[in-house]
Amino acid sequence: MEKQVSFQSLKRFNIIMGGLHLFQGLLMIILGLTVTAFGDFKLTITQNFLNFDFTTEELVSDSTELFEVPFFVLVASFLLISALAHALISLPKKTNDIYNADLEQGINRFRWFEYALSSSVMIVLISYLFGIYDIASLVLIFIVNAAMNLFGLDMEIINSGKEKKNVNWGPFVWGTIAGLAPWIAIILYLGGAPAEVNEATPWFVWAIVGTYFVAFNSFPINMILQYLGKGKFANYMYGERGYIVLSLVAKSILAWLVLVGALQP
Repeated sequence: MEKQVSFQSLKRFNIIMGGLHLFQGLLMIILGLTVTAFGDFKLTITQNFLNFDFTTEELVSDSTELFEVPFFVLVASFLLISALAHALISLPKKTNDIYNADLEQGINRFRWFEYALSSSVMIVLISYLFGIYDIASLVLIFIVNAAMNLFGLDMEIINSGKEKKNVNWGPFVWGTIAGLAPWIAIILYLGGAPAEVNEATPWFVWAIVGTYFVAFNSFPINMILQYLGKGKFANYMYGERGYIVLSLVAKSILAWLVLVGALQP
């Protein structure tokens, strides 16, 4: 296959995938504004702090509610962020040229910046469903997850133009460690809850976590196959298509599971 044909095919593929993200994101906004059960499903963000108990004359843990965020806004946001990224690399000629030039070097900086935003919103949403309401914890989870994706960008930059046998796996390892941190926090909250609470957790919450965890691990597998260069993955463009498909599947399934869950009694 000619390289230019591959670029043209990938451009069309990005436009189609961006359109699917955009359609779902706008649909989530419409449903959030028109379907009461979905629109009323909100996140209450809190702040924990130390307070002085004048009765016991001791410092005690306390918390206050900061603000509420409609759930559908977060769900729509990670879909619309992806739609914007697909549009940015496909439609303006200047950014499309940058995208193609990067692909020739085995890099896609647009992907990693988009993932740093969209996947961080997704993991914050999941963390909230398991009881992490404190703004400090949620901010840390967002930043650590974003850092994981930026390690992915470093992985591509550092190894650009290198032979497969000389790949530097350092950024991949550090990114994996960073990416595990939010899951450790979720597991700690899950493990600290009484058994009866976990048994009463709605089915859609488990479905969301399971789906995202599988998708979460599919992305590094795609990267590993790219850098091993086996079979079709010897062509970086093939792995690029893999990232695009995984992104759409993960975000779409998560978005609709959240919608279905929000409409449960």
